Amino acid sequence: MKSDLVFFVSIISLAFLSLPRSGYAQHIAEDSCSVQILVPGLKGEAGEKGEKGAPGRPGRVGPPGERGEMGEKGEKGSIGRHGKIGPIGSKGEKGDNGDVGPPGPNGDPGIPCECGQLRTAIGKMDNQVAMLTTELKFIKKALPSPAAVAGVRETDNKVYLLVKEEKRYMDAQLYCQGRGGTLSMPKDENTNALIASYINQAGLSRVFIGINDLEKEGNFVYSDRSPLQTFNKWSTGEPNNAYDEEDCVEMIASGGWNDVACHITMYFVCEFDKENV
Repeated sequence: MKSDLVFFVSIISLAFLSLPRSGYAQHIAEDSCSVQILVPGLKGEAGEKGEKGAPGRPGRVGPPGERGEMGEKGEKGSIGRHGKIGPIGSKGEKGDNGDVGPPGPNGDPGIPCECGQLRTAIGKMDNQVAMLTTELKFIKKALPSPAAVAGVRETDNKVYLLVKEEKRYMDAQLYCQGRGGTLSMPKDENTNALIASYINQAGLSRVFIGINDLEKEGNFVYSDRSPLQTFNKWSTGEPNNAYDEEDCVEMIASGGWNDVACHITMYFVCEFDKENV
């Protein structure tokens, strides 16, 4: 009986302890049921259209689009203004000779006269014109520009041409040889004086002449390789081979000779045989 009483008391205690839990759960349930659930209402009617807003900021530049197809060819435009005249073209080649024309009619007969003296004078003038023409042709052939020479000097057998173009000795010699001559070779007093006068009249102080000892030191020869004979016009103390490099010869305005270095440049005098001019 005592054990039954203990069992009964235990049941009552358990029932009593279970009351707050069920009440708390019920309270929670009541609170959960009291939460309001918001449900969207029906869609309202459309409102009035608002005013136009201010323009927005410019957007970024987009990437370039694909290349479009070629359009149709446009109509030909009007003729433009004339362009500037182009540069003068190069000189063309000389054309072929034309056909020989028919002979002209006979002239009227001349009036007879005594023209012996007149013919003589005209003959002399013709000779002078022929000489001047030959000299001019020679100058044009010898140099690219007639302004580069100071006239022509002549003896019975030679023609001398002063070239106002500075060159080294060997270049000057080749220049004269290329035109059928050589550097001037004063082999006597008269020729030396003529060249010296030529230099003075041209306003120069010195020129190359055709004398050198390039092959053997101290053994001076003319540009045609002939040796110097008894005639020479060495200035005082010359030749001295200064600095051991003076193997070519210049003539100064006084007519004297000096040995000089061959690599310096100066004007020069060419010599030509008259029969070859």
